[in-house]
Amino acid sequence: MPPPTNTATKQSAAPERSLTQRLDALNRANDVRTRRAKLKKDLKAGRCSIHTLLLDPPEFILTAKVFDMLLAVPKYGRVKVNKVLTQCRISPSKTIGGLSERQRNELVRLLHR
Repeated sequence: MPPPTNTATKQSAAPERSLTQRLDALNRANDVRTRRAKLKKDLKAGRCSIHTLLLDPPEFILTAKVFDMLLAVPKYGRVKVNKVLTQCRISPSKTIGGLSERQRNELVRLLHR
């Protein structure tokens, strides 16, 4: 009888990145976080419309959660945001870039009320 073999599958590690590649990625991530924070402040102050962001989102918010963006809208707290997302059949973990056309249009329609 042959000796037992290691049945654990070998996981592939992330590819090695150079220092400059890591610093570039860090700078891009910091830029995205800064721009999102400014956008949330603009939403809270009413200088920006959630409707236009949902219909034509800039690239830096495509990976942002819909839940987090809606929380930045005045008069929308956790309960109301969860209710809206449930009505539109959207998961709280869904990203803006991951919304289907139906979900996007239904969300905008519901927020216009």
